[in-house]
Amino acid sequence: MKETLNFALIGHMFMGRAHSHALNDVGMFMKDLKIRPVLKTICGIGDGLEDTKERFHWEKSETDWHKVMSDPEIDVVSIAVPGFLHKEIAVEAARNGKHILCEKPLARDYTEALAMFQAANENNVLHMVNFNYRRIPAVALAKQMIEEGQLGEIVSYKGFYQQDWALSGAPMSWRYKSEMVGKGPLEMGIHITDMAQWLVGGITEVVSVMDTVVKERGTADGGTDVVTNDDNTVWLAKFENGVMGIFEASRAHMGRKNFQWFEVNGTKGSLRFELERMNELNVYLSNDGEDRRGFRNIIVTEEMHKYIKNWWPAGHMLGWEHTVLHQYYEFLKAVEGEYMPRPSFEDGMKAQRVLDAVVRSAEEKRWVAIAEIKGREEPGIRR
Repeated sequence: MKETLNFALIGHMFMGRAHSHALNDVGMFMKDLKIRPVLKTICGIGDGLEDTKERFHWEKSETDWHKVMSDPEIDVVSIAVPGFLHKEIAVEAARNGKHILCEKPLARDYTEALAMFQAANENNVLHMVNFNYRRIPAVALAKQMIEEGQLGEIVSYKGFYQQDWALSGAPMSWRYKSEMVGKGPLEMGIHITDMAQWLVGGITEVVSVMDTVVKERGTADGGTDVVTNDDNTVWLAKFENGVMGIFEASRAHMGRKNFQWFEVNGTKGSLRFELERMNELNVYLSNDGEDRRGFRNIIVTEEMHKYIKNWWPAGHMLGWEHTVLHQYYEFLKAVEGEYMPRPSFEDGMKAQRVLDAVVRSAEEKRWVAIAEIKGREEPGIRR
């Protein structure tokens, strides 16, 4: 087994910095890692590339991602650029034998996600999508309690992701164009969809409504341009195991900054998680004494909780950046063990398929079965 793994990162802005931070620190804190990541090449365009290279200790920088794909020194490509670039970069990385960690959403739609998944599998490379909220210790505890049956039979799931940045008067950018990031609630909806399917099972059918609150935005030349994707999406879902679900993804809820939460209700108990209080899990169990039942707040920072033994004493809280570091830890452990890391491109593809159905439901004003969503035929796609 190799002692080092050479990484290239495509993208140097917000998520590029998060990935760089994680790669710098993962070996320091996750003491059981046998492979050390090497920050070989950071690739991007525009201001800030050289600053990010220097501050996060990348060995070199590049402005043409095609050159990175053909570089024999690179073992892993991490993709942290807007969604319209994901497919082309991931497919090229796979063809060059590079393992891949890609930001979410995996692509702009199910067809692109399917092509990425197939390219990675056909070229026998490891692949992971950055659903980093799976890596929160409190969420891991929720998963454990559900799998142990402590909530009984699951009957209902609620998943919401609410922010307010679309109401701030922000100018036109790629985030407001469906041709750049896809239709519907992809940026936030993809997280809550994956979380739901990971915690309680696959979704089989949806019905939805969508709305664009701010329909035009200012451009750099003083004009305006039309927003072509959605600010608010609400949908109902049916799960394969009979669970009912309610979801909302919004970038236009005033006062909400990064308010992701889910609630799982079962026949023996319920639990609730909020991202803005990410070290806590609220739990209600019916087998508590009748005189002391109620939602309890668990501070998930004890050594027995997932990942915590690598960090600080109990009560010393983790932050958002740790979720990305934990994701890289799981990726590197998969490389060590020569198994497919999760969440893989398959998980990203499944979540993408659900949200394609959400978009179709809103457009056609009807319930849509997930099985109705098929990948469009295009070169290089086989079924």
